[in-house]
Amino acid sequence: MLAAMGAAIQTRLDEPPSATQRDLDEPQTARDALAKSRIAVLNRRHIARHPLVKHQLRYRLTQIDNQLKAIDAAIRKLVKADEALARKAAVLTSIPGVAAITAAGLLAGMPELGRLDAKTAPSLAGLAPVARESGQWNGRRFIGGGRGRVRKLLYMAALSAVQHNPDLAGVCSRLRERGKPGKVALTAVMRKLIVLASTLLKEDREWTPAFSPSAGT
Repeated sequence: MLAAMGAAIQTRLDEPPSATQRDLDEPQTARDALAKSRIAVLNRRHIARHPLVKHQLRYRLTQIDNQLKAIDAAIRKLVKADEALARKAAVLTSIPGVAAITAAGLLAGMPELGRLDAKTAPSLAGLAPVARESGQWNGRRFIGGGRGRVRKLLYMAALSAVQHNPDLAGVCSRLRERGKPGKVALTAVMRKLIVLASTLLKEDREWTPAFSPSAGT
């Protein structure tokens, strides 16, 4: 049955991730854990009153920051050592709003990037709107599923992009002017961003202003 299905739908063979992309997974996972710990420590600092607790929290925050710097350095070293991956990272970081660590995370979390079209890329990242319907009832659409780590990276990149990327800032502004909530506008920027990233990687060229991939706004 599986063979018949494969013949009927003409499945495409996907290129497996490179060894470096696989090696990036562990430091990326460690970085995610450290980032969560940092947020927890910062939250506790706001309510801490005892001098000893305050001191320990300050020490822990410094420790986490140093560990993050070490992890980031290791990630950059891995990417730089792989010529093909370094080129992809250069393409991604040419997009205003995408930092080196974000680029590495996208390449590790979505090795298919560069071979995905404008519909598949957002769907794989969990950014495609999902309808909530039952009979004649239609609820609000929502996003979810997909690759959570990639979606979180895109969220942070989108926040930066609306400040520094004129094209993506324009997408956000136009949606806000049409009365769309801020989260909806930012999600649209995230979708544009992942489509833009995949398109530039496919064409092996760096970002230029007024590049507008076809992703729904």
